[in-house]
Amino acid sequence: MCFVTPELRREFGGCGGNIAYTLHQLGAQPLLMATVGKDFASYHDYLTQQGIRTDYIRVLPAHYTAQCFINSDQDGNQITAFHPGAMDFADQNQISEVSEAVNWAIVAPTGRAGDIAFPPQLAAADIPFIFDPGQELPLLSGEELLHCAKLAHVLTLNQYEAELFAERTGHAPDTLVGQGQLQAVVMTQGAGGSVVYLTDHTTLHVAAAPISQAVDPTGCGDAFRAGVLYGLQQGWTWLSILQFASVLGAIKIEHQGGQNHPCRLPEVLQRWQSAYAEPALPPAHHPVCGA
Repeated sequence: MCFVTPELRREFGGCGGNIAYTLHQLGAQPLLMATVGKDFASYHDYLTQQGIRTDYIRVLPAHYTAQCFINSDQDGNQITAFHPGAMDFADQNQISEVSEAVNWAIVAPTGRAGDIAFPPQLAAADIPFIFDPGQELPLLSGEELLHCAKLAHVLTLNQYEAELFAERTGHAPDTLVGQGQLQAVVMTQGAGGSVVYLTDHTTLHVAAAPISQAVDPTGCGDAFRAGVLYGLQQGWTWLSILQFASVLGAIKIEHQGGQNHPCRLPEVLQRWQSAYAEPALPPAHHPVCGA
């Protein structure tokens, strides 16, 4: 088979990079931890220009950086080829290497070895974290998924991943709330919004924020998760967190690529105000500058 691709576009991405981009745009100071390859120089320069720290990114010269090749037709159907490259060796990093105080962390898809290694390290360091297996969920056994989820404070999944999680573990994700450290399960439902299951047996559903046009869904989940991290760090209520995260997802889907959406905090707060009939904006006296 041969595909003629009249247009070619290269975008910087990856779950960690996308999340860090949105957090940094909001004024937070994210610390990226990853393993990359010999072709990382241009991405490194880009992150440095953005002001995103790269202290905990390990270069493995024998490998290429993880990359994804997506062929899209005019109807939006896609054929994707993913090369994990250096990401498969993410467990060469250690949480103990981080010298700064960390408020919250996220274990986003980072190769099977890293997905399994980082949750117990974060738990041992007493750092609250989100476990987000994402597209790598099929690489983990049911026992591994349950172990990592119960070490986390928050589990995030989309609707399909939640079904697969239940199939693999024999447990619906929401039934795990309150077990181990797990305090909340957040499930995104695309245009259907998002829902969080909490330890007091309450369930909170938030509608998706309205959009002007759907340009590109790539990275929407990462923007949403950056919003969840930011809200958790600020100590907001779950209603505020889900509304805020949904607004970030809406802003992202209106732009091409995972790191091209403008999301400075004042503009996001304004968009938040207009997105919901009863916006759960944080109190005016509450700090909104992330760390």
